[in-house]
Amino acid sequence: MTSSQLWGRAEAERYDTEETRMTSAAVLGPTVEFLAELAGGGRALEFAVGTGRVAVPLRERGVPVVGIEFSEHMAAVLRRKADAETLPVVIGDMATTTVPGEFSLVYLVYNTISNLLTQEEQVECFRNAARHLVPGGRFVIELGVPPLRLLPPGQVAVPFDVSAGHIGFDTFDLVGQILVSHHLTRDGSAGGYRRDASRHRYAWPAELDLMARIAGLEPERRVADWDGSPFTQESTKHVSVWRRPL
Repeated sequence: MTSSQLWGRAEAERYDTEETRMTSAAVLGPTVEFLAELAGGGRALEFAVGTGRVAVPLRERGVPVVGIEFSEHMAAVLRRKADAETLPVVIGDMATTTVPGEFSLVYLVYNTISNLLTQEEQVECFRNAARHLVPGGRFVIELGVPPLRLLPPGQVAVPFDVSAGHIGFDTFDLVGQILVSHHLTRDGSAGGYRRDASRHRYAWPAELDLMARIAGLEPERRVADWDGSPFTQESTKHVSVWRRPL
């Protein structure tokens, strides 16, 4: 078992409702097109497939998709959208769990590699991706760039959302390379706020490149978003592609 947080039934049931922006056509359209192009007619494997936010529309796009998911509750929500024959899901962690066959694409979206809280586990995730890929296959990660430039001396917290229904901020352990995302979400039924927090290990793009090299993968492309916009020093996230050599 890895250090990933295990999502429970309550979190799984409200996930899609609270992530409406991430399920919009504006977000999913470029994501699915990017991944479908890389799959090139082959099979795709999603690590931490969750409720199928990306996997279901990618399968509808014609790409055969298999998922690995740590939480049975998240997988149960996915199963309401696609049956096991259409979109198989194996319960397990993304660092060590394997599935039968080979894939032209393995992908990890929306910061989920940061759920692995040690560098060793993140390296094993790269190795797990590599062992599933055919020669020439790609591994894709979407991950935020740590916003440490926003931290003045002595400050450990950075807000990322202040809106009517939600207040979110990250706190940082700079030595342990851990951030904790804090959420205060308006609870309409109770008239107050629900507080949640999740731990993540942040990693720089260059560190991920080294992990890829350890796993035998080569860097191919890095962009700022799924639309292919250039990655610069001002980018707040990146979509990176590594390739298993022929």
